[in-house]
Amino acid sequence: MSHTAHIPSHRKPRNSASKKALRAGVTGGVLSTLAIAGAAGSASAAEPVTQTIEMPTLTTDLSSQVAQSADATQQAAANYQVQAERDAAFDKAADQAKKDQVAAEKKAEAKKKAEAKAKAEAAAKREAAEKAAASRSSERTTLQATSASSSSDDVAAPASGSAAAVVSFVKSHIGDAYVSGGTGPSSWDCSGLVQAAYKQAGVDLPRVSQDQSTQGTQVGLDNLQAGDILYWGGSGSAYHVAIYVGGGKFVGAQNSSTGVVEQPLSYDQPTGAVRVL
Repeated sequence: MSHTAHIPSHRKPRNSASKKALRAGVTGGVLSTLAIAGAAGSASAAEPVTQTIEMPTLTTDLSSQVAQSADATQQAAANYQVQAERDAAFDKAADQAKKDQVAAEKKAEAKKKAEAKAKAEAAAKREAAEKAAASRSSERTTLQATSASSSSDDVAAPASGSAAAVVSFVKSHIGDAYVSGGTGPSSWDCSGLVQAAYKQAGVDLPRVSQDQSTQGTQVGLDNLQAGDILYWGGSGSAYHVAIYVGGGKFVGAQNSSTGVVEQPLSYDQPTGAVRVL
């Protein structure tokens, strides 16, 4: 019997990757079988070869393909995991950005409210100051209207000997400095100058303008005489005093900018006046 009698016949496979692999495996197995059969025939030509050896070529290829498929699956899973981690990180960052934005908006709103409150408080203080100034101005305007038609602002009233001493004293200190709490001899505040002037006439006056505005007799601004004490503010609550020197003028220690000056009544209309002499 021929050595190839036991080799099964095969049809030609279709031209595809899997078929080519199968054919290669079969061909390898056939060649191996022929080699073994030839060797056996040399040893014993009378005995036919009845056993073939199946090579694991086909099985190895399938295992390789399965391994490659497993690797691809594992890589895809890893890619999915990486993408999932990226998505989670993105969501976390977006959530944090939203929280930061809300916090920033709350901070800005709180700052805006604080600024509005500060402005309101400043406006309230300014309004209170304006009201106080308006009240003082109203008091002055009322008395100014009364004295506007009086000729006493233009003609000096006669002064007694004592009043003349008062007028002479304050005029002699025109140009001296204004110092809060000053009582001379070359720097004064308003009430300090008035007190020192009346000492020249032998009269001891209280030290502060509030008390000086209540001394003697209240007189109208249309009936002033030289030596009268002028005051600004209410009687008993005056914040400034000066001496009327006649001719519609007064002398007083006004402020740190002007010092002791002589000014017309229209410069700063007084609220009222008292006559001590």
